[in-house]
Amino acid sequence: MRRLFALPLIAALLGGAGPVPPQRPRRIVSLNLCADQYLLALADPGQIVALTQFARDPEMSAAAGKARAFHSTRGSAEEVLALRPDLILATPGRRRETMARLQGRDIATLDVSFANNYADIVAQIRSVAAAVGHPARGEALIVHMDRQLASIPATAGRGAVAAYYQRRGFLTGTGTLIDDLMQRVGLRNLAAKLGKPALARVGLEEMAMARPDYLIVETATDQVQDQGTEMLHHPVLAPIPRLRLPQAWTVCGGPAYVEAARALASQLGGKRK
Repeated sequence: MRRLFALPLIAALLGGAGPVPPQRPRRIVSLNLCADQYLLALADPGQIVALTQFARDPEMSAAAGKARAFHSTRGSAEEVLALRPDLILATPGRRRETMARLQGRDIATLDVSFANNYADIVAQIRSVAAAVGHPARGEALIVHMDRQLASIPATAGRGAVAAYYQRRGFLTGTGTLIDDLMQRVGLRNLAAKLGKPALARVGLEEMAMARPDYLIVETATDQVQDQGTEMLHHPVLAPIPRLRLPQAWTVCGGPAYVEAARALASQLGGKRK
């Protein structure tokens, strides 16, 4: 199974090099899973020529349903050129590969990396909305998200300690999108308490001894699929209450951030009853 544990840990939006995009691009290609979701929320359907190969994967993309209506690309330079884009949304890493082979072409580019907090998401929405020629649409989305987030109790977690624990024992630390979500609903990150980095391996014994109030786990790990998920079902973890989130809501920023925050607050409310 494809797993991208470190995706939420990479830095925020970076400005892309290349020609300035037209006022309203007509042929946009995304080579970035997170950009896929921004495009689907902000661009006209007729502007989107292709999304990434992961766009339709419900485990990776929070907008997989909408993405099914669009062509996908694996992102080779030859395939991208055949699509005749006037704007490409990519990642900084992709620039060293496909994008390097497209240098010298009259194609505007925008680099979109991964959000580490809600402020990054707001900045990304504005950047992508401007690039696709719909800045007002971006502002409207931000206002909508702000209103939804304002209705979520900031003290739902009441200072409880939570651990975002992934298959194979990976623990997500501070300075990440997950950490930002925890803070928004009033949870404290176990990784900070233990002095762990942004991503660390924590064994079952150490986790059991740390005794967090909650484990936050991905919904896909509810069933044992392999050795990586089997450890999450070890009896030593059974006494710790669980909060569940789809991985697709936390791989990237964007509108799914609101869904993740709302789900955490709702589950925390249920646990207290």
